[in-house]
Amino acid sequence: MKKIAFIAFLLAVCVAAGRAQESRQDISISGIGLIEPFIASSTDVQVHSNYALGALAGYRFMLTPSSALEANYGITYQNKINFYVNPNDYNVVTRTQEFSVAYVRTFNFRKYNPFLEGGPAAIIFTPIQNAGTQTLDVKRQTEIGAMYGAGVAYEISPSFDIRAEYRGYVTKVPTFGDTQFSTNKWYNIYVPTLGVAYHF
Repeated sequence: MKKIAFIAFLLAVCVAAGRAQESRQDISISGIGLIEPFIASSTDVQVHSNYALGALAGYRFMLTPSSALEANYGITYQNKINFYVNPNDYNVVTRTQEFSVAYVRTFNFRKYNPFLEGGPAAIIFTPIQNAGTQTLDVKRQTEIGAMYGAGVAYEISPSFDIRAEYRGYVTKVPTFGDTQFSTNKWYNIYVPTLGVAYHF
């Protein structure tokens, strides 16, 4: 009886080990830039912004050798969004966060692995109340949109690769809860990304 139980235990361990070897996972950390485009609206509101720098953390689970699911969290330090509402200018210093999930399709060419990805995203615009923010009425705003991207991973070892990617966020232009900032427009935010991934 003990031998049967021991053999059953060994079989279970072997099956678990085999499944663990089949599943390919990685975690990544990247530096990002956040570049928001100029927006001119039908409501006579113009939106300008400078760029922001930040970081992105990701977890990728391979479903097959060429397809995966990915979860991401990104945050930027701060950038200044300027709303021109004729004849006044208002600056809002903002921290932007991303929560996204995506489907990733990879194409393997030796050590180079180009990939495409896309999926839903929540973009959180948080105003920072400091000397750069010129209105106290602004509030944090969460917008549901989409994330898309294309990039290439270069394998530097079986466990590590370097990733360069162009990512984009499609989301509504924030108003921070202030109706005079309404543009009725959508952002296509550019997010260049460079980082490293560890496979396990």
